Amino acid sequence: MMKVFRGIDSVTGDFRHLIVTIGNFDGVHIGHQKIFRKVIEAKGRAGTSMVITFNPHPVKVLAPERKLRLLTPLEEKLRLIQSTGIDAVLIIDFDREFAKVEPDDFIKDILVDRLKVKHVIVGHNYRFGKEKRGTTELLRRRGRRYGFKVTVVRNTRLGGHTVSSSRVRQLLYWGRVCEASALLGRPYSIHGTVIKGAGRGGKVLSTPTANISTPNELVPKEGVYAVRVEIEGRLYDGVANIGTNPTFDGKQMSYEVHIFDFNENLLGRELRLYFIDRIRGEKRFSSVEELKSQIQKDIEIAREILGATKKTFKRL
Repeated sequence: MMKVFRGIDSVTGDFRHLIVTIGNFDGVHIGHQKIFRKVIEAKGRAGTSMVITFNPHPVKVLAPERKLRLLTPLEEKLRLIQSTGIDAVLIIDFDREFAKVEPDDFIKDILVDRLKVKHVIVGHNYRFGKEKRGTTELLRRRGRRYGFKVTVVRNTRLGGHTVSSSRVRQLLYWGRVCEASALLGRPYSIHGTVIKGAGRGGKVLSTPTANISTPNELVPKEGVYAVRVEIEGRLYDGVANIGTNPTFDGKQMSYEVHIFDFNENLLGRELRLYFIDRIRGEKRFSSVEELKSQIQKDIEIAREILGATKKTFKRL
């Protein structure tokens, strides 16, 4: 079981041959996973692998006007990191005071004195400390001074682009969930609780839906998606709609899913949606009958997509 230290003061005891990586790791994409594998390989049989990350995300503290939407809430990020085999995570509380810490002080006070690291592994563009003045070259120099090894991992590229959290976010904003999933190494997913909706799915449209309230900050672009739905560990196929229901003059954004061949009451239960592919954008229909006809077409297309991707689907 992965140990989670919330705050530098919660770290107790010494770690044997501690190998660390440092970063925000939002999304835990394939570039992050590559770094984690390097950390695990470097620790050997007797060492300890650790991820050092920050909460909240520094951009939310230093540039709130950017309105950054995270791919993974903290607890989701921890779940994904644990799935890679990392031994421990240190979550450092990030505030404006911590943002003033000089790079040399971060290295000496935290990495050397508190953690006694043996090896630091970071990504190619890693920057740290006050005003991001800390560089990988500074880490190398201080590693020689204090006796720890430094490895810099090259960026991962896919489809002509560097894999990054910002690239994944942009793809999701565009609704390109297949490309985003390739960068994540898994389908993008959101989780939430089923809440009471307008009740139109079953009564008006003859297609019952579950409406979801989610803590996820980033939901793919409005539209209709082929999805897999996880309920208490079991997987089902379905079709999800993200949007405002313009045919009914809706104003509020809603997230609803129709689960194929399923008729249990889900109100109040937890579920997770895995976005497999986008079927179409959201649109206003001229009548309820036209919408009902389109929904049946969407379901047929979703069944085809999900049938074709069932063997390659994986979840973490």
